[in-house]
This record gives sequence, C-alpha cells and structure tokens, in this order.
Amino acid sequence: MHFSTIKITNIVVSSAEIVKIFCNFVVKKVRSRLRTLLISEMSKTTIEKIRQLLSAELDAMNTIIRTSLSTSDPLMGRVVEQYLRTKGKQIRPLLVLLSARLFGEINDSTLHAAAALEMLHNATLIHDDVVDNADYRRRTPTLNKDFDNRIAVLVGDFFVSTALQEAIRTKDMKAVVSVAELGKELSLGEIDQISNARDRAIDEGRYFEVISKKTASLFMKCVKMGAETTEATDEEIQCLIEYARLLGLCFQIKDDIFDYYEDKEVGKPTGNDLRENKVSLPLIYAVNSNSREDGSAMRSLLVRGDLTDGEIQTLIEFAKDNGGIEYAYSVMEKMRDEGEMLLGSLPDNEWRDRFAELFEFTIKRHS
Repeated sequence: MHFSTIKITNIVVSSAEIVKIFCNFVVKKVRSRLRTLLISEMSKTTIEKIRQLLSAELDAMNTIIRTSLSTSDPLMGRVVEQYLRTKGKQIRPLLVLLSARLFGEINDSTLHAAAALEMLHNATLIHDDVVDNADYRRRTPTLNKDFDNRIAVLVGDFFVSTALQEAIRTKDMKAVVSVAELGKELSLGEIDQISNARDRAIDEGRYFEVISKKTASLFMKCVKMGAETTEATDEEIQCLIEYARLLGLCFQIKDDIFDYYEDKEVGKPTGNDLRENKVSLPLIYAVNSNSREDGSAMRSLLVRGDLTDGEIQTLIEFAKDNGGIEYAYSVMEKMRDEGEMLLGSLPDNEWRDRFAELFEFTIKRHS
C-alpha cells in the first residue's frame, strides 16, 4: 500500500513537471510570436506614417506615372494597367519626396523625378523576372508568366523610355544624367551578380560590389534627385547620398536574410537565392569564418553548384548555426550607427527624424 502511494505520488509529480514544461514551452512560443507581431506592426506603423505624411504628394506622383504610361495600344495598355495594380511600398519615390522636404518644399520637378525613378525601378524588376525566369513577385504572377518574355521585355523597355521622359520634365539636365547613369549601374549590377553566380564566388567584397550597384545606387539617386530640386548645398547632398548608400546596402542585406527563413509574408521560397547559385552575406561569413572540416564541406557544395533541396537546407542551417545571421545584423547595425552620425550634419527637422526611422524600419521589417 505504501509502495503504491509512493508510485502514484511520483507519477503525479512527473505529470506535473511535464505540464509545467509544456506550459513554459507554450508561453515562450506565444511571447516569441507576440514579439514578432509587435516588431512587424511597429515597422508597418513607421512606413505607413511616412506614407500618410506624404500621401498627397505620393498620389500626385502616381497620377503622373499612370498618365505618362497611358497609350492607345490595347495590349500595352492592358499589361501596364495590370502591372500598376501592385505598387508595393514605393520606398524609392518616398526617398525622393523625403529628401526634398528635408531641405525645402516638394515641387513639380520633385514629383517628376520621383515618377522617373519609380518607373526605372519597376523596369528593372520586370527585366529581372525575365532573367530569373520568375513566376511570382509579391505573391502576384509576373508579366512573363501571365504573358510571355517578349511582352515583359518590351513593357520593361517602355517603362525605361517613359522614365527618361519624366526626367526631362524636371527641366533639369542633371536629372536626365542621373537616370541614364542609374540605368547603366543597375544593369552592371545584374551582370556582376550573374558573374558571381557562375564563378561560385564566396567573397564578401564581391557581394558588396553587387548590392552597391543593384540596390544602393538606386537609393543614392533617389535622395540626390530629390535634394537637387531644392536649395540644398552640394555638401548636404553628398552627406545624404552617403546615408542613402548605407541604407540601400542595409535594405539588400535584410532582403537576403529573408531567404534563410520560411515566411509566407516575404513572398519568395526559402533558399531561392541558392537555387540560382547566389551566395549572400550570412552564408559567405559562415563559410569563410569556419576553417573546420564542415566549413570545407559547405564550400565544396557551393563551388559545385546545382544544389538539391536537401543540400540547400543544409547550407541554410549551417549559416544559422555558425553566426551568419548574427553577423549580418551586426553589419546592418554598424551601418545604422554610421548613418545616424551623417544625419547629425543635416537640417534638424521632422523629416530628418523620418530618415532615421527608415533605417530602423529597414532592419526590423518582415517583408
């Protein structure tokens, strides 16, 4: 009888411990999820607050885009209309508008500059989807999927030509030069990325060269063209351009981090970059900082290329387990600190605060 009582007591205690462990697990999961949702909502609040502050100007810019892309050609009109239904966050034109507000007022030249850069950006996305044989972007079918590559390329070309037309409407030759230079830089960035993939490059320097051309260059032109529509000094413009370079690099690093996690919000499959032999910062760091046998094995996989789904998952887990994600965040945080120092040299107003918030949004964003 005494033995049975002890046995039952032990069972009850063990059950209680299991329940306690389970409850702690659930609490941790709930807290983690709530933290993720809170950060996500804070990020959305930041970008939506900026959009709200500039809503009238953003609407005016979108009207310019829609008007400038209008055509009597039925097929082109239908394709353009379909494409314009998904505008995204429009961070690039927001940078143009913010830059003008930082130094003065938004005028017609500012709006045409913002429209030009947004259309050129969209042209590169359309062409990139063709190059990458992508079927979806932001969970929406691409033009090359809904129509075909020929139509998509021609629509992209139409956007490029219209972007140059809008640059001319700023009545400032510097804007035309900026758009033309940017078109070349973005193209070279894509070529360099393809070259890196073919070379199976696992090199941090080459990675930063690519994202400088593919992403940071656009952010830099956005603030430059916006500021040039005001009375900003050359020194102020150069300072803001350097800030935008850091912001653009950070934006792309965060974009690349998404590829290491399964997240329906992001809209692209986990490991998609590796399927195209593109190696981003977390994995570059993890492989190059690990001299052990498993690091050599991962390098051999990357050099070989044509990875299976299982090998891609192995590489993703290796990057996570060997500090790749933490390293990428440390790089972004360092860039944010450098950016804050640069902002200190610019006019002290609410628009400078919005620029600072954009950096936080970039690091914390979930899509």
